[in-house]
Amino acid sequence: MHWDSSRSMETDKKHQLQPVAGDGLHLRARDGLPVGSLRTRRSSRGSSNFRVSTHPIELEPLPQLKDTAQEQQEELFLQKLEQCRVLFNFEDPLSNLREKEVKRSCLTELIDYVSKGRGVLAGASYEHISAMVAHNIFRTLPAGDRQSEFDPDEEEPLLEESWPHLQLVYEFFLRFLECADFQPAIAKKYIDQKFVLELLELFNSEDPRERDQLKTILHRIYGKFLGLRPYIRKQIRHLFLRYVYETDDFNGMGELLEILGSIINGFALPLKHEHKQFLMKVLLPMHKPPALHRYHPQLAYCIVQFLEKDSSLSTLVVKGLLKYWPKTNSMKEVMFLGELEEVLDVTQPHQFLHIREPVFKQLSKCVASTHFQVAERALYFWNNEYVMSLIEDNLDTVLPIMFKALYVISKNHWNKSIVSLVYNVLKTFMQMNAKLFDELTTSYKAECQREVKERKERERLWGCLEQLGQERLKALQEQ
Repeated sequence: MHWDSSRSMETDKKHQLQPVAGDGLHLRARDGLPVGSLRTRRSSRGSSNFRVSTHPIELEPLPQLKDTAQEQQEELFLQKLEQCRVLFNFEDPLSNLREKEVKRSCLTELIDYVSKGRGVLAGASYEHISAMVAHNIFRTLPAGDRQSEFDPDEEEPLLEESWPHLQLVYEFFLRFLECADFQPAIAKKYIDQKFVLELLELFNSEDPRERDQLKTILHRIYGKFLGLRPYIRKQIRHLFLRYVYETDDFNGMGELLEILGSIINGFALPLKHEHKQFLMKVLLPMHKPPALHRYHPQLAYCIVQFLEKDSSLSTLVVKGLLKYWPKTNSMKEVMFLGELEEVLDVTQPHQFLHIREPVFKQLSKCVASTHFQVAERALYFWNNEYVMSLIEDNLDTVLPIMFKALYVISKNHWNKSIVSLVYNVLKTFMQMNAKLFDELTTSYKAECQREVKERKERERLWGCLEQLGQERLKALQEQ
Protein backbone atom coordinates (compact mmCIF):
# COMPACT_ATOMS: atom_id res chain seq x y z
CA MET A 1 0.00 0.00 0.00
CA HIS A 2 1.06 3.55 -0.56
CA TRP A 3 0.27 6.33 1.87
CA ASP A 4 1.00 10.04 1.83
CA SER A 5 1.51 10.71 5.53
CA SER A 6 4.51 9.42 7.44
CA ARG A 7 2.23 8.33 10.25
CA SER A 8 0.32 5.97 8.00
CA MET A 9 3.55 4.53 6.63
CA GLU A 10 4.42 3.36 10.14
CA THR A 11 1.17 1.42 10.42
CA ASP A 12 1.24 -0.02 6.89
CA LYS A 13 2.15 -3.54 7.98
CA LYS A 14 -0.63 -3.61 10.55
CA HIS A 15 -3.28 -3.03 7.90
CA GLN A 16 -2.19 -5.47 5.22
CA LEU A 17 -5.13 -7.69 4.37
CA GLN A 18 -5.42 -10.78 6.51
CA PRO A 19 -7.59 -13.86 5.90
CA VAL A 20 -11.11 -13.87 7.30
CA ALA A 21 -12.22 -17.15 8.84
CA GLY A 22 -13.59 -19.32 6.11
CA ASP A 23 -12.39 -17.05 3.31
CA GLY A 24 -8.72 -17.98 2.94
CA LEU A 25 -7.66 -14.59 1.61
CA HIS A 26 -4.83 -14.44 -0.91
CA LEU A 27 -4.46 -10.78 -1.85
CA ARG A 28 -1.45 -8.98 -3.14
CA ALA A 29 -0.88 -5.59 -1.53
CA ARG A 30 0.28 -2.76 -3.77
CA ASP A 31 3.78 -1.45 -3.34
CA GLY A 32 2.76 2.03 -4.42
CA LEU A 33 1.77 3.93 -7.52
CA PRO A 34 3.18 2.49 -10.76
CA VAL A 35 5.25 5.38 -12.06
CA GLY A 36 7.30 4.82 -15.20
CA SER A 37 9.91 7.14 -16.59
CA LEU A 38 8.15 7.21 -19.95
CA ARG A 39 4.65 7.83 -18.61
CA THR A 40 2.77 10.99 -19.37
CA ARG A 41 1.89 13.14 -16.37
CA ARG A 42 -1.79 14.00 -16.32
CA SER A 43 -3.24 16.70 -14.14
CA SER A 44 -4.90 15.62 -10.92
CA ARG A 45 -8.60 16.01 -10.63
CA GLY A 46 -10.89 16.21 -7.63
CA SER A 47 -14.44 15.02 -7.38
CA SER A 48 -15.41 16.12 -3.88
CA ASN A 49 -15.04 19.77 -4.91
CA PHE A 50 -18.44 19.52 -6.59
CA ARG A 51 -20.02 19.26 -3.14
CA VAL A 52 -18.17 21.93 -1.22
CA SER A 53 -20.11 24.67 0.47
CA THR A 54 -20.33 28.07 -1.23
CA HIS A 55 -20.45 29.79 2.16
CA PRO A 56 -17.30 30.74 4.10
CA ILE A 57 -15.97 27.80 6.10
CA GLU A 58 -14.74 28.28 9.63
CA LEU A 59 -13.51 25.42 11.80
CA GLU A 60 -12.25 25.93 15.31
CA PRO A 61 -10.06 23.30 16.97
CA LEU A 62 -11.88 21.29 19.63
CA PRO A 63 -10.24 20.09 22.86
CA GLN A 64 -8.14 16.95 22.67
CA LEU A 65 -9.95 13.73 23.57
CA LYS A 66 -7.07 12.57 25.72
CA ASP A 67 -7.30 15.77 27.79
CA THR A 68 -11.04 15.44 28.35
CA ALA A 69 -12.74 13.74 31.28
CA GLN A 70 -13.96 10.20 30.61
CA GLU A 71 -17.65 11.08 30.93
CA GLN A 72 -17.31 13.90 28.38
CA GLN A 73 -15.30 11.99 25.78
CA GLU A 74 -18.31 10.47 24.03
CA GLU A 75 -19.96 13.84 23.44
CA LEU A 76 -16.68 15.37 22.25
CA PHE A 77 -16.11 12.36 19.99
CA LEU A 78 -19.48 13.00 18.30
CA GLN A 79 -18.67 16.70 17.92
CA LYS A 80 -15.42 15.87 16.20
CA LEU A 81 -17.24 13.47 13.86
CA GLU A 82 -19.62 16.27 12.95
CA GLN A 83 -16.70 18.61 12.36
CA CYS A 84 -15.14 16.10 9.95
CA ARG A 85 -18.21 16.24 7.73
CA VAL A 86 -17.08 19.61 6.38
CA LEU A 87 -15.71 19.32 2.81
CA PHE A 88 -13.10 21.49 1.15
CA ASN A 89 -12.10 22.38 -2.38
CA PHE A 90 -8.62 20.95 -2.91
CA GLU A 91 -8.35 22.24 -6.46
CA ASP A 92 -7.46 25.55 -4.88
CA PRO A 93 -4.37 24.65 -2.79
CA LEU A 94 -4.32 28.03 -1.02
CA SER A 95 -7.91 28.13 0.15
CA ASN A 96 -8.92 27.35 3.76
CA LEU A 97 -5.44 26.22 4.75
CA ARG A 98 -6.14 26.63 8.47
CA GLU A 99 -9.48 24.83 8.32
CA LYS A 100 -8.00 21.98 6.25
CA GLU A 101 -5.32 21.49 8.87
CA VAL A 102 -7.94 21.51 11.63
CA LYS A 103 -9.85 18.72 9.90
CA ARG A 104 -6.68 16.76 9.21
CA SER A 105 -5.65 16.95 12.87
CA CYS A 106 -9.14 15.98 13.96
CA LEU A 107 -9.18 12.89 11.70
CA THR A 108 -5.73 11.87 12.93
CA GLU A 109 -6.91 12.14 16.53
CA LEU A 110 -10.05 10.08 15.77
CA ILE A 111 -7.88 7.35 14.25
CA ASP A 112 -5.76 7.19 17.40
CA TYR A 113 -8.86 7.21 19.59
CA VAL A 114 -10.59 4.20 17.98
CA SER A 115 -7.27 2.33 17.87
CA LYS A 116 -6.44 2.58 21.56
CA GLY A 117 -8.49 -0.41 22.74
CA ARG A 118 -11.83 -1.22 24.30
CA GLY A 119 -14.46 1.13 25.63
CA VAL A 120 -14.26 3.70 22.83
CA LEU A 121 -17.36 2.86 20.77
CA ALA A 122 -20.80 3.61 22.21
CA GLY A 123 -24.00 2.55 20.49
CA ALA A 124 -24.87 6.12 19.49
CA SER A 125 -21.56 6.62 17.72
CA TYR A 126 -22.20 4.01 15.00
CA GLU A 127 -24.72 6.19 13.18
CA HIS A 128 -22.50 9.29 13.36
CA ILE A 129 -19.41 7.39 12.19
CA SER A 130 -21.24 5.85 9.22
CA ALA A 131 -22.74 9.22 8.29
CA MET A 132 -19.38 11.00 8.46
CA VAL A 133 -17.65 8.35 6.35
CA ALA A 134 -20.47 8.29 3.80
CA HIS A 135 -20.51 12.09 3.54
CA ASN A 136 -16.77 12.16 2.78
CA ILE A 137 -16.26 9.21 0.44
CA PHE A 138 -19.54 8.83 -1.47
CA ARG A 139 -19.39 11.30 -4.33
CA THR A 140 -19.67 11.66 -8.07
CA LEU A 141 -16.46 10.47 -9.68
CA PRO A 142 -14.91 12.51 -12.52
CA ALA A 143 -16.70 11.95 -15.82
CA GLY A 144 -15.05 9.37 -18.04
CA ASP A 145 -14.97 11.54 -21.16
CA ARG A 146 -11.39 10.44 -21.95
CA GLN A 147 -11.62 6.81 -20.93
CA SER A 148 -11.40 5.53 -24.49
CA GLU A 149 -8.13 7.43 -24.94
CA PHE A 150 -6.58 6.62 -21.55
CA ASP A 151 -3.79 4.05 -21.68
CA PRO A 152 -2.70 3.07 -18.13
CA ASP A 153 0.53 1.61 -19.51
CA GLU A 154 1.56 4.97 -20.96
CA GLU A 155 -0.13 7.55 -18.73
CA GLU A 156 -0.42 8.09 -15.03
CA PRO A 157 -3.91 7.90 -13.53
CA LEU A 158 -5.89 10.89 -12.37
CA LEU A 159 -5.22 11.26 -8.66
CA GLU A 160 -7.88 12.45 -6.24
CA GLU A 161 -7.12 16.03 -5.17
CA SER A 162 -8.85 15.58 -1.81
CA TRP A 163 -6.72 12.54 -0.92
CA PRO A 164 -5.01 14.22 2.11
CA HIS A 165 -8.38 14.10 3.90
CA LEU A 166 -9.92 11.16 2.04
CA GLN A 167 -7.03 8.89 2.98
CA LEU A 168 -7.52 9.64 6.68
CA VAL A 169 -11.27 9.01 6.42
CA TYR A 170 -10.59 5.58 4.89
CA GLU A 171 -7.98 4.88 7.56
CA PHE A 172 -10.42 5.86 10.30
CA PHE A 173 -13.18 3.67 8.84
CA LEU A 174 -10.82 0.72 8.62
CA ARG A 175 -9.73 1.18 12.26
CA PHE A 176 -13.42 1.42 13.20
CA LEU A 177 -14.17 -1.92 11.51
CA GLU A 178 -11.15 -3.52 13.20
CA CYS A 179 -11.83 -2.02 16.65
CA ALA A 180 -12.11 -4.53 19.48
CA ASP A 181 -15.43 -2.93 20.52
CA PHE A 182 -16.97 -3.17 17.04
CA GLN A 183 -20.42 -4.80 17.10
CA PRO A 184 -21.77 -5.88 13.67
CA ALA A 185 -25.26 -6.27 15.16
CA ILE A 186 -25.41 -2.51 15.75
CA ALA A 187 -23.42 -1.44 12.69
CA LYS A 188 -25.62 -3.40 10.25
CA LYS A 189 -28.34 -0.75 10.68
CA TYR A 190 -26.06 1.75 8.94
CA ILE A 191 -23.64 -0.36 6.91
CA ASP A 192 -26.40 -1.87 4.82
CA GLN A 193 -26.99 -2.87 1.21
CA LYS A 194 -27.20 0.74 0.01
CA PHE A 195 -23.90 1.55 1.74
CA VAL A 196 -22.22 -1.47 0.10
CA LEU A 197 -23.61 -0.60 -3.33
CA GLU A 198 -22.21 2.92 -3.18
CA LEU A 199 -18.92 1.52 -1.90
CA LEU A 200 -18.69 -0.80 -4.91
CA GLU A 201 -19.30 2.06 -7.33
CA LEU A 202 -16.25 3.83 -5.88
CA PHE A 203 -14.06 1.04 -7.27
CA ASN A 204 -14.33 2.89 -10.56
CA SER A 205 -12.04 5.56 -9.13
CA GLU A 206 -8.97 6.09 -11.28
CA ASP A 207 -6.79 6.64 -8.20
CA PRO A 208 -5.13 3.29 -7.37
CA ARG A 209 -4.55 4.40 -3.76
CA GLU A 210 -8.27 4.74 -3.21
CA ARG A 211 -9.07 1.40 -4.87
CA ASP A 212 -6.50 -0.29 -2.64
CA GLN A 213 -8.15 1.16 0.48
CA LEU A 214 -11.60 0.15 -0.79
CA LYS A 215 -10.36 -3.39 -1.38
CA THR A 216 -9.27 -3.72 2.24
CA ILE A 217 -12.46 -2.18 3.61
CA LEU A 218 -14.82 -4.27 1.48
CA HIS A 219 -13.03 -7.40 2.57
CA ARG A 220 -13.43 -6.43 6.22
CA ILE A 221 -17.14 -5.80 5.66
CA TYR A 222 -17.52 -9.16 3.92
CA GLY A 223 -15.84 -10.88 6.85
CA LYS A 224 -17.84 -9.17 9.62
CA PHE A 225 -21.34 -8.90 8.11
CA LEU A 226 -22.47 -12.42 7.28
CA GLY A 227 -25.87 -11.20 6.14
CA LEU A 228 -24.31 -9.00 3.47
CA ARG A 229 -22.17 -11.72 1.89
CA PRO A 230 -24.74 -12.95 -0.69
CA TYR A 231 -25.57 -9.35 -1.60
CA ILE A 232 -21.89 -8.44 -2.07
CA ARG A 233 -21.35 -11.45 -4.34
CA LYS A 234 -24.49 -10.57 -6.31
CA GLN A 235 -23.45 -6.95 -6.85
CA ILE A 236 -19.92 -7.96 -7.87
CA ARG A 237 -21.50 -10.32 -10.39
CA HIS A 238 -23.64 -7.48 -11.77
CA LEU A 239 -20.59 -5.22 -12.08
CA PHE A 240 -18.71 -7.90 -14.00
CA LEU A 241 -21.59 -8.58 -16.39
CA ARG A 242 -22.10 -4.87 -16.98
CA TYR A 243 -18.40 -4.55 -17.74
CA VAL A 244 -18.35 -7.46 -20.21
CA TYR A 245 -21.60 -6.85 -22.07
CA GLU A 246 -22.30 -3.12 -21.70
CA THR A 247 -19.66 -0.59 -20.65
CA ASP A 248 -16.27 -2.28 -21.18
CA ASP A 249 -15.01 0.43 -18.81
CA PHE A 250 -14.40 -0.01 -15.09
CA ASN A 251 -11.16 0.74 -13.27
CA GLY A 252 -11.51 -1.60 -10.29
CA MET A 253 -11.75 -5.01 -11.96
CA GLY A 254 -8.41 -6.18 -10.58
CA GLU A 255 -9.21 -5.21 -6.99
CA LEU A 256 -12.68 -6.79 -7.11
CA LEU A 257 -11.21 -10.00 -8.51
CA GLU A 258 -8.66 -10.08 -5.68
CA ILE A 259 -11.49 -9.92 -3.16
CA LEU A 260 -13.38 -12.55 -5.13
CA GLY A 261 -10.34 -14.84 -5.04
CA SER A 262 -10.49 -14.88 -1.23
CA ILE A 263 -14.25 -15.47 -1.33
CA ILE A 264 -13.86 -18.46 -3.69
CA ASN A 265 -11.15 -19.87 -1.46
CA GLY A 266 -13.68 -19.95 1.38
CA PHE A 267 -16.44 -21.76 -0.54
CA ALA A 268 -17.62 -24.94 1.12
CA LEU A 269 -17.57 -28.27 -0.72
CA PRO A 270 -19.35 -29.49 -2.71
CA LEU A 271 -19.65 -26.27 -4.68
CA LYS A 272 -23.16 -24.90 -5.03
CA HIS A 273 -24.75 -24.73 -8.45
CA GLU A 274 -24.82 -20.91 -8.31
CA HIS A 275 -21.07 -20.82 -7.77
CA LYS A 276 -20.45 -23.05 -10.79
CA GLN A 277 -22.75 -20.85 -12.84
CA PHE A 278 -20.75 -17.81 -11.71
CA LEU A 279 -17.61 -19.46 -13.05
CA MET A 280 -19.13 -20.35 -16.42
CA LYS A 281 -21.41 -17.37 -17.03
CA VAL A 282 -19.37 -14.54 -15.50
CA LEU A 283 -15.67 -15.31 -15.00
CA LEU A 284 -14.99 -17.07 -18.31
CA PRO A 285 -16.67 -14.33 -20.43
CA MET A 286 -14.38 -11.82 -18.69
CA HIS A 287 -11.66 -13.06 -21.05
CA LYS A 288 -13.42 -11.25 -23.91
CA PRO A 289 -12.76 -7.51 -23.23
CA PRO A 290 -9.73 -5.99 -24.96
CA ALA A 291 -8.42 -4.63 -21.63
CA LEU A 292 -7.91 -8.14 -20.24
CA HIS A 293 -4.26 -7.40 -19.44
CA ARG A 294 -5.29 -4.98 -16.67
CA TYR A 295 -6.78 -7.73 -14.50
CA HIS A 296 -5.76 -11.06 -16.04
CA PRO A 297 -3.50 -12.29 -13.16
CA GLN A 298 -6.36 -11.86 -10.68
CA LEU A 299 -8.86 -13.48 -13.06
CA ALA A 300 -6.58 -16.48 -13.66
CA TYR A 301 -6.16 -16.85 -9.89
CA CYS A 302 -9.95 -17.00 -9.42
CA ILE A 303 -10.26 -19.64 -12.17
CA VAL A 304 -7.54 -21.79 -10.59
CA GLN A 305 -9.18 -21.43 -7.17
CA PHE A 306 -12.35 -22.94 -8.57
CA LEU A 307 -10.42 -25.87 -10.06
CA GLU A 308 -8.57 -26.50 -6.81
CA LYS A 309 -11.97 -26.74 -5.14
CA ASP A 310 -13.43 -29.02 -7.83
CA SER A 311 -11.09 -30.43 -10.50
CA SER A 312 -14.04 -31.84 -12.44
CA LEU A 313 -14.65 -28.30 -13.72
CA SER A 314 -11.40 -28.37 -15.70
CA THR A 315 -13.09 -29.70 -18.84
CA LEU A 316 -15.62 -26.86 -18.85
CA VAL A 317 -12.96 -24.26 -18.09
CA VAL A 318 -10.66 -25.42 -20.90
CA LYS A 319 -13.53 -25.45 -23.38
CA GLY A 320 -14.45 -21.95 -22.23
CA LEU A 321 -10.88 -20.71 -22.72
CA LEU A 322 -10.76 -22.23 -26.19
CA LYS A 323 -14.10 -20.61 -27.00
CA TYR A 324 -12.76 -17.14 -26.18
CA TRP A 325 -9.26 -17.78 -27.56
CA PRO A 326 -8.01 -14.60 -29.31
CA LYS A 327 -7.56 -14.79 -33.08
CA THR A 328 -5.63 -11.60 -33.86
CA ASN A 329 -4.31 -10.33 -30.50
CA SER A 330 -0.90 -11.85 -29.79
CA MET A 331 -0.56 -10.26 -26.34
CA LYS A 332 -3.84 -11.81 -25.20
CA GLU A 333 -2.82 -15.13 -26.72
CA VAL A 334 0.33 -15.18 -24.57
CA MET A 335 -1.83 -14.52 -21.49
CA PHE A 336 -4.22 -17.32 -22.47
CA LEU A 337 -1.30 -19.73 -22.83
CA GLY A 338 -0.06 -18.84 -19.35
CA GLU A 339 -3.51 -19.39 -17.89
CA LEU A 340 -3.96 -22.66 -19.77
CA GLU A 341 -0.72 -23.96 -18.23
CA GLU A 342 -1.99 -23.00 -14.76
CA VAL A 343 -5.24 -24.86 -15.45
CA LEU A 344 -3.38 -27.97 -16.61
CA ASP A 345 -1.30 -27.85 -13.42
CA VAL A 346 -4.42 -28.51 -11.33
CA THR A 347 -6.10 -30.92 -13.80
CA GLN A 348 -6.28 -34.55 -12.75
CA PRO A 349 -4.98 -37.18 -15.23
CA HIS A 350 -8.44 -38.71 -15.73
CA GLN A 351 -9.87 -35.25 -16.49
CA PHE A 352 -7.07 -34.56 -18.93
CA LEU A 353 -8.31 -37.40 -21.13
CA HIS A 354 -11.38 -35.32 -22.06
CA ILE A 355 -9.43 -32.21 -23.10
CA ARG A 356 -6.14 -33.50 -24.49
CA GLU A 357 -7.14 -33.29 -28.17
CA PRO A 358 -8.57 -29.72 -28.24
CA VAL A 359 -5.76 -28.47 -25.98
CA PHE A 360 -2.94 -29.76 -28.16
CA LYS A 361 -4.66 -28.81 -31.39
CA GLN A 362 -4.64 -25.24 -30.08
CA LEU A 363 -1.04 -25.60 -28.90
CA SER A 364 0.02 -26.83 -32.34
CA LYS A 365 -1.48 -23.65 -33.86
CA CYS A 366 0.32 -21.49 -31.29
CA VAL A 367 3.63 -23.25 -31.86
CA ALA A 368 3.24 -22.58 -35.59
CA SER A 369 2.52 -18.88 -34.98
CA THR A 370 4.77 -16.41 -36.80
CA HIS A 371 4.72 -14.24 -33.67
CA PHE A 372 7.75 -15.53 -31.80
CA GLN A 373 6.40 -14.70 -28.31
CA VAL A 374 3.31 -16.82 -28.90
CA ALA A 375 5.36 -19.70 -30.24
CA GLU A 376 7.90 -19.37 -27.44
CA ARG A 377 5.21 -19.35 -24.71
CA ALA A 378 3.59 -22.44 -26.20
CA LEU A 379 6.91 -24.29 -26.32
CA TYR A 380 7.53 -23.48 -22.65
CA PHE A 381 4.81 -26.02 -21.81
CA TRP A 382 7.50 -28.66 -22.30
CA ASN A 383 9.44 -27.17 -19.36
CA ASN A 384 6.57 -28.00 -16.99
CA GLU A 385 7.18 -31.34 -15.28
CA TYR A 386 3.53 -32.07 -14.58
CA VAL A 387 2.46 -31.22 -18.13
CA MET A 388 5.28 -33.43 -19.40
CA SER A 389 3.96 -36.31 -17.30
CA LEU A 390 0.51 -35.82 -18.84
CA ILE A 391 2.05 -35.73 -22.32
CA GLU A 392 4.04 -38.90 -21.68
CA ASP A 393 0.94 -40.75 -20.45
CA ASN A 394 -0.97 -39.67 -23.56
CA LEU A 395 1.84 -39.69 -26.11
CA ASP A 396 -0.08 -41.76 -28.66
CA THR A 397 -2.62 -38.95 -28.90
CA VAL A 398 -0.44 -35.89 -28.38
CA LEU A 399 2.52 -36.64 -30.65
CA PRO A 400 0.49 -37.17 -33.87
CA ILE A 401 -1.25 -33.83 -33.25
CA MET A 402 1.96 -31.91 -32.60
CA PHE A 403 4.40 -33.61 -34.97
CA LYS A 404 3.60 -31.86 -38.25
CA ALA A 405 3.70 -28.35 -36.77
CA LEU A 406 6.98 -29.06 -34.98
CA TYR A 407 8.62 -30.64 -38.03
CA VAL A 408 7.65 -27.77 -40.34
CA ILE A 409 8.85 -25.13 -37.85
CA SER A 410 12.18 -26.89 -37.42
CA LYS A 411 12.78 -26.34 -41.15
CA ASN A 412 11.16 -23.00 -41.86
CA HIS A 413 10.72 -20.70 -38.82
CA TRP A 414 12.46 -17.34 -39.05
CA ASN A 415 13.44 -17.11 -35.37
CA LYS A 416 16.51 -19.12 -34.37
CA SER A 417 15.56 -19.38 -30.70
CA ILE A 418 12.19 -20.90 -31.67
CA VAL A 419 13.93 -23.41 -33.92
CA SER A 420 16.24 -24.34 -31.04
CA LEU A 421 13.29 -24.87 -28.68
CA VAL A 422 11.50 -26.97 -31.30
CA TYR A 423 14.56 -29.19 -31.72
CA ASN A 424 14.58 -29.78 -27.95
CA VAL A 425 10.88 -30.73 -28.01
CA LEU A 426 11.39 -33.10 -30.95
CA LYS A 427 14.35 -34.67 -29.15
CA THR A 428 12.20 -35.16 -26.03
CA PHE A 429 9.46 -36.83 -28.07
CA MET A 430 12.00 -39.10 -29.76
CA GLN A 431 13.36 -40.18 -26.38
CA MET A 432 9.86 -40.90 -25.08
CA ASN A 433 8.87 -43.19 -27.95
CA ALA A 434 11.43 -43.61 -30.75
CA LYS A 435 9.29 -46.12 -32.63
CA LEU A 436 6.24 -43.84 -32.84
CA PHE A 437 8.47 -40.89 -33.71
CA ASP A 438 10.05 -42.81 -36.62
CA GLU A 439 6.64 -43.93 -37.85
CA LEU A 440 5.36 -40.36 -37.85
CA THR A 441 8.53 -39.15 -39.58
CA THR A 442 8.14 -41.76 -42.30
CA SER A 443 4.44 -41.03 -42.62
CA TYR A 444 5.04 -37.28 -42.85
CA LYS A 445 7.73 -37.67 -45.51
CA ALA A 446 5.45 -39.99 -47.50
CA GLU A 447 2.66 -37.43 -47.17
CA CYS A 448 5.00 -34.70 -48.40
CA GLN A 449 5.98 -36.82 -51.39
CA ARG A 450 2.33 -37.53 -52.09
CA GLU A 451 1.54 -33.83 -51.90
CA VAL A 452 4.38 -33.07 -54.32
CA LYS A 453 3.11 -35.74 -56.68
CA GLU A 454 -0.46 -34.41 -56.44
CA ARG A 455 0.75 -30.87 -57.05
CA LYS A 456 2.65 -31.94 -60.14
CA GLU A 457 -0.40 -33.82 -61.37
CA ARG A 458 -2.56 -30.74 -60.85
CA GLU A 459 -0.05 -28.61 -62.71
CA ARG A 460 -0.02 -31.15 -65.56
CA LEU A 461 -3.82 -31.16 -65.78
CA TRP A 462 -3.95 -27.37 -65.74
CA GLY A 463 -1.32 -27.35 -68.46
CA CYS A 464 -3.44 -29.72 -70.54
CA LEU A 465 -6.50 -27.54 -70.02
CA GLU A 466 -4.53 -24.46 -71.02
CA GLN A 467 -3.27 -26.20 -74.13
CA LEU A 468 -6.78 -27.34 -75.06
CA GLY A 469 -8.01 -23.80 -74.54
CA GLN A 470 -5.34 -22.40 -76.85
CA GLU A 471 -6.14 -25.02 -79.50
CA ARG A 472 -9.83 -24.25 -79.22
CA LEU A 473 -9.16 -20.50 -79.54
CA LYS A 474 -6.95 -21.10 -82.58
CA ALA A 475 -9.65 -23.24 -84.21
CA LEU A 476 -12.26 -20.53 -83.65
CA GLN A 477 -9.95 -17.88 -85.13
CA GLU A 478 -9.36 -19.98 -88.24
CA GLN A 479 -13.10 -20.31 -88.80
